Amino acid sequence: MTHDLYDIINRRRDVRGEFTGEPVPDAVLDRVLAAAHAAPSVGLSQPWDFVVVRDRGLREEFHAHVSRERDVFAATLEGEAAARFARIKIDGVLESTLSVVVTYDAERGGPAVLGRHAISDAGLYSVCLAIQNLWLAATAEGLGVGWVSFYREDYLRDLLGVPVGVRPVAWLCLGPVSRLHEVPDLERHGWRRRSPLHRVRHENRWGVR
Repeated sequence: MTHDLYDIINRRRDVRGEFTGEPVPDAVLDRVLAAAHAAPSVGLSQPWDFVVVRDRGLREEFHAHVSRERDVFAATLEGEAAARFARIKIDGVLESTLSVVVTYDAERGGPAVLGRHAISDAGLYSVCLAIQNLWLAATAEGLGVGWVSFYREDYLRDLLGVPVGVRPVAWLCLGPVSRLHEVPDLERHGWRRRSPLHRVRHENRWGVR
């Protein structure tokens, strides 16, 4: 079982172009969301919500917004960086079976959230743990996940009717895939290379290797 866990961690990919659009059985989606909801959270606040987006019209509206934001970012690039980015697909909003938007409610579990008084972002970190649980569970189920980050929070909040004060943290594309690449997309396209562990590991104090 230990080897299975490490295999899932290493197989996990940020999926863009490999979604098949085939259905996700309700029982599988329930298990994936239950795994996300089982994540640890500061003060047991469970500050997340999961909005399952199946509606094609909503997804098309969001995809158009993402495309506009892609253009905004592309305009900041020049030369080889611009050429590399032009080859990179940034989302699978329309190709995936469905999407899950994960939100953060800072008021959840309040007014006194045990463990958050000194680190105000601890609740946001908790939401990220739920997202990672969802991602690993989806990988174990043979599904792909793609985190879309080319959007403005206010736009997404208005699109889905998310209450003011609740942050949309992640739009996650979810569904069956034709395959998971051995090498992550950004490495395959030459955008960045993964750093080896020894470069980011320190002993006792920063800078002591």
